[in-house]
Amino acid sequence: MAARLPDKPKDYSGYARFFSHTSLMKKLGRTASKAGRRVVYAALVLYYAATDKSIPLRQRAKIYGALGYFILPIDLIPDFTAILGYTDDLGALMWALKSIADNITPEICTKAAERLTQWFPDDGENPPELPMLNNEDESDETELF
Repeated sequence: MAARLPDKPKDYSGYARFFSHTSLMKKLGRTASKAGRRVVYAALVLYYAATDKSIPLRQRAKIYGALGYFILPIDLIPDFTAILGYTDDLGALMWALKSIADNITPEICTKAAERLTQWFPDDGENPPELPMLNNEDESDETELF
């Protein structure tokens, strides 16, 4: 019998207790080059969305949960695992982004893009594309990896 994907994506809200501003910034500083621009940008967009008081509390709980999961070093796929280490973290971040995409403002994305240059100063590219923020077809999500 073939394995079946769950009908509903995992809810990461329970990981909110692991979130703190300091822990997130330390994790990003330590792992930015390994995690990559897309993961760092996704985390920053979520962080700035969480600080926006216009985002409903229920959605901020999802954000804090996904960021808490990202902060944990030991999770479904430990971060120190070569190549795949941040795959599950990116999944948690994408789940939260997709959940709150309608509330992400251009100002939030601008703040995240400006902070991204702190870890990737020599990279002249625009911020990475996050399809769920552009209302693009979900099939484009495979390009995240």
